[in-house]
Amino acid sequence: MKVIFHEAFYQVYTFESAAAEGRMEAIVDVIHADVDFVTAEPASEAQIAAAHANTHVDYVRESGLYSIAALAAGGAIQTARIGLLEPAFGLIRPPGHHASKGSSWGFCYFNNMAVALLSLYEEGLIRNALVLDIDLHFGDGTVNILGDEKWVKIYNPRNRSRQKYVQEVGHILSGVEVNLIGISAGFDYHIADWGGVLATEDYFAIGNLVYKAAQACGGGCFAILEGGYNHDVLGHNVAALIEGFSS
Repeated sequence: MKVIFHEAFYQVYTFESAAAEGRMEAIVDVIHADVDFVTAEPASEAQIAAAHANTHVDYVRESGLYSIAALAAGGAIQTARIGLLEPAFGLIRPPGHHASKGSSWGFCYFNNMAVALLSLYEEGLIRNALVLDIDLHFGDGTVNILGDEKWVKIYNPRNRSRQKYVQEVGHILSGVEVNLIGISAGFDYHIADWGGVLATEDYFAIGNLVYKAAQACGGGCFAILEGGYNHDVLGHNVAALIEGFSS
């Protein structure tokens, strides 16, 4: 499977949990032998402006974080584009699902998922899409930007039972007819992370459900990294999702 990545994502760009030293290494160390890395390229100013107000772009620029945030957004676009043809994973940071049109919080700056889907939609590559946000925290920024768009549906499963959570994902995906399914792949719902609910094998199950749903409707699928902060398990959780994508 292709994994979109850049060595710039190793840098500790702030003192936030998502930018912690060793976080990306914890993932790369587990998956490197089993994936093909593709070098991320930054999103253009026009692609970012499709999702964000100029005032917010200026704020990110003035914070000294524009370059790394634009690189993450561009990596998401590449991941989504590859996902039209084969499952792909965007190993990117900063995360994005708490970035709204005109503001952001929760370790996010640009909304990577929204930038990616808007870019593909405006290019005419997709007519419709589904976002499955499996992060512990509600993806308010994605809803803020894309929630009123009729061509995209956004789901944030909230169940606190392992079994029922995976069942809820299956229900969401049942009979779906879209060109592309994108996972905002936060791994902080894991039993050893902040959420304390899901096991590593549940990420395999979720990835497999998404892959099979995309196959059934003739669409594509991809995932981009959001949360996940326990470095001891993060790489194994990412690997499980990737394996589910290809099974």
